[in-house]
Amino acid sequence: MTNIAMIPARMGSQRLKQKNLLPLQGVPLLAHAVRKCIAAGVFDEVWVNSEHDTFGEIAVAEGAKFHKRPAELANNVATSEQFVAEFLEKHPCDRLFQVHSIAPLLTVPEITRFVQEMVAGDYDVMLSVVDEPLEAFCRGEPVNFTLTEKTNSQDLPPVRRVTWSVTGWRSETYLGAAHAGQCATYAGKVGLSSLNRLAGHVIKTAEDLELAEALYPLVHGK
Repeated sequence: MTNIAMIPARMGSQRLKQKNLLPLQGVPLLAHAVRKCIAAGVFDEVWVNSEHDTFGEIAVAEGAKFHKRPAELANNVATSEQFVAEFLEKHPCDRLFQVHSIAPLLTVPEITRFVQEMVAGDYDVMLSVVDEPLEAFCRGEPVNFTLTEKTNSQDLPPVRRVTWSVTGWRSETYLGAAHAGQCATYAGKVGLSSLNRLAGHVIKTAEDLELAEALYPLVHGK
């Protein structure tokens, strides 16, 4: 069975410019992700997927491979389903694991466990989630509790928030759905893998990056 790690990165991020190149603990966010994927020891290959050669230089320097996606799959209109499918067409494998560089508090053991859980459960899709055992609303309506009584938080079913820090797909199922014009992201048997809340912290703004900088030594022991 071939397991590939793919780290997506594009130059044209909107809210935080060129965020994959921004330093965390003096190292670009992208480099952190490559190092963790290699250290996890569960991938046959580690790839960076981008339209820009700058990311390719970082990938190769860190011991990964570089897939240069078409420029039209790196704009604000292109979807993840499109660039994931394009990657899988070029790099056949049994399972593809997308690891986001913008989740720098995701740890190596969590990546390893995630992959092992997907393989053991024989899932077509594995989503990383953070369990939130608190009352939650959606569109003004209660999701995991009722307004007719007060329930202790420890007795509530947790809301399982998808983080996208790491995601896994069985390649055959994904491409089959994509070719049929269906939603490939959730095609087939779906599994959920719980992460530490900090592993679900993603970098969208400068404040997010500052928070990750402060917490990084606590999470990674450095």
